[in-house]
Amino acid sequence: VQLQASGGGLVQPGGSLRLSCAASGNIFRIVTSGWFRQVPGKQREWVASINSGGTTNYAESVKGRSTISRDNAKSTVDLQMNSLKSEDTAVYYCNVVVDTIRGRSAYWGQGTQVTVSS
Repeated sequence: VQLQASGGGLVQPGGSLRLSCAASGNIFRIVTSGWFRQVPGKQREWVASINSGGTTNYAESVKGRSTISRDNAKSTVDLQMNSLKSEDTAVYYCNVVVDTIRGRSAYWGQGTQVTVSS
């Protein structure tokens, strides 16, 4: 299973970005998809997640400003972030828990940099 993340970049405070992550491989089912972020010197933190039923959850730091969505047919998970703040600057990683012929496993994408700065 491979994950390809995209959509990061430089944006001004108050701006928006949409991150996308595409999963490929012999996947029977994507159980849960999510986004995490990490800044240098700090632990990776959970940002948002969505399960196979479409239930979403968000960290308090992004709640109300972000929307996570998934396309089961395309095996993608997107994170729309609005009203971005400087503290949102981080490397963002997508994560999926999938069922394959080998059982259930979790995978990480390669990370995409988001920089919020004027």
